[in-house]
Amino acid sequence: MISPPKEKGSGFGSKGLHKIQNMLHHRPRASSLGQKDKPEKHGHVHGNGGEIQWCFSQVKGTIEDDITEADIISCVEFNHNGELLATGDKGGRVVIFQRDGKGNPHFHARGEYNVYSTFQSHEPEFDYLKSLEIEEKINKIRWLQRSNPANFLLSTNDKTIKLWKVTERDKRAEGYNLKDDAGIMRDPTSVNTLRIPSFKPMELLVEASPRRIFANAHTYHINSISVNNIVDIKPANMEELTEVITAAEFHPTECNLFVYSSSKGTIRLCDMREQALCDKHAKLFEEPEDPTNRSFFSEIISSISDVKFSHNGRYMVTRDYLSVKVWDLQMDSKPIETFQVHEYLRSKLCSLYENDCIFDKFECAWSGNDRHIMTGSYNNFFRMFDRESKRDVTLEASRENVKPKTVLKPRKVCSGGKRKKEEISVDCLDFNRKILHAAWHPLDNILAVAATNNLYLFSSKE
Repeated sequence: MISPPKEKGSGFGSKGLHKIQNMLHHRPRASSLGQKDKPEKHGHVHGNGGEIQWCFSQVKGTIEDDITEADIISCVEFNHNGELLATGDKGGRVVIFQRDGKGNPHFHARGEYNVYSTFQSHEPEFDYLKSLEIEEKINKIRWLQRSNPANFLLSTNDKTIKLWKVTERDKRAEGYNLKDDAGIMRDPTSVNTLRIPSFKPMELLVEASPRRIFANAHTYHINSISVNNIVDIKPANMEELTEVITAAEFHPTECNLFVYSSSKGTIRLCDMREQALCDKHAKLFEEPEDPTNRSFFSEIISSISDVKFSHNGRYMVTRDYLSVKVWDLQMDSKPIETFQVHEYLRSKLCSLYENDCIFDKFECAWSGNDRHIMTGSYNNFFRMFDRESKRDVTLEASRENVKPKTVLKPRKVCSGGKRKKEEISVDCLDFNRKILHAAWHPLDNILAVAATNNLYLFSSKE
């Protein structure tokens, strides 16, 4: 999906829409995720609302305090069977991890992933006509359904979408007639015998090659990609611009249906059977605002940062700044479930506006059985919600206090009054440590959580 840049007449003022439009934004060549990681010691997390006990499995990335901007993870995505996990970073790199332990139930249960391939997807560019610098940061990665031994994925920065083919090669051809083993061509007149080339085993080589590049097709920044659709909500007069598209996704089973969300807090369902260019929606999902909560920041915090269909296709989950909402596709009047992520920050919106944190875009994820929802927060906290029991818990992605068989206790935030010993005051939260990007394995209880330049992997206790 594409969204236009900030113009006059925006309902967000001079600062808000510009930040929303640039929603996900130096480079050493080696990614810190590609370095050898430390398998962390195991911890168990009780009570994520669905009686799942989460174990600390792995952490990828360097542990230095001095973080390079290029190493900050900007997207996380499992492929359709969960055997591969891809991350993109601000340096334009894509790192693919492969699940180990095939044939080893112990490893498989713990969900351990190791580096499979690393490649440079995007480079910094400069648009000379518009005098605009185009960052190499990877905004989104989407895996394509696998139809042959190769894997395909889409990656995009602000302007260019690339289709990558990832293949394995473990054999090489030898015994050519017109070139020697070093690949140097021979004089044809010196060839007096005919050899039949043969394939010999070699060390596994994983290659990533760009098959298609979709460049300069988008006037505005690309905030989200989902295979197959374009929607244009550009007004006839750019002075009337009041909203931008923030996220989009196709229905998991009905290929003609897709949804896209906007910075005004609305979600539109489109049906391509009506027309190819879906400028008119089939359904509009919007919840009326509570007048008691109306403030200067209402329009900013209502902006939808992520939308995801449930695996069964009946529901969709949306994330705005303060909450997660579950919608039934058959009922567009209001969400059927609302979960507060960090309501204690409502009183801090003014300071969050001043430090730009109010424009942070948090993602959300469904569990494989659609019972649980997870999303991120600040202080490296992430929230888990159980739709059946209505229970929730706050967990932390941290390298500290991780010892063998240590139970990772739920974290609690105190927003006022007397603080208990195990609670953390809302005034002590570190807003530079935030969980914006996360993914849930499509089949198993395995979480991939990006915390700045580190990728944390959690798996359920068997």
